[in-house]
Amino acid sequence: MKEFWKNNALSTVLLLLFIAFWVAQALTGWAVHNQELQEWGQRTLGLGAYLGSGHFWSSTAENWESEFLQMSVYVVFTVYLRQRGSAESNPYPDETTQAERDQERRDDKVRGLWKRNSLTFTLLALFLVSFGTHLLGSWRATRLEELARGQEAPTLGQFLGEAEFWFESFQNWQSEFLAVAAIVVLTIFLRQIGSSQSKAVTAPNSQTGDA
Repeated sequence: MKEFWKNNALSTVLLLLFIAFWVAQALTGWAVHNQELQEWGQRTLGLGAYLGSGHFWSSTAENWESEFLQMSVYVVFTVYLRQRGSAESNPYPDETTQAERDQERRDDKVRGLWKRNSLTFTLLALFLVSFGTHLLGSWRATRLEELARGQEAPTLGQFLGEAEFWFESFQNWQSEFLAVAAIVVLTIFLRQIGSSQSKAVTAPNSQTGDA
């Protein structure tokens, strides 16, 4: 157990936080949705039924979607784009060590689309799955609301063209890229001793990455 914790402490803590906050989201979302159902004159849901509802999966997947989009785009951008002085940027050619240049030459010899791009492909696939889950969940939630109000519910195709769905997506997408831009710029000037996301405390602002 000690060995497992030593080797997996970071991922374990992050996953436990994810589960704790997801449970909290489910419980509070359940209360909110049942309040809405009561206002519409509909029967309230038990927790198990709520966990299969469009309301739960729409609110969950729209956040996952933005995270995986941000990560996949950022992984690709950092291949081609640089930010002088940022700990989040690959170093410029004039900042690399001989060992780093040797490693880059070895990597360039690797062939196979999957081997060279597996991280990007996986993140994009997770984005697409999350996007689809968000779309279906939000559509189901909207259909329920419209039918409860005695209005005609939109088809999936109609809902995809509505501003409401894209508003849900864009409000999350913009925040993700703002957060990434903030850490890219802030790591030029600010430090956190001991963090892999920061340059050394004594490193100059002009130093890029961990070179």
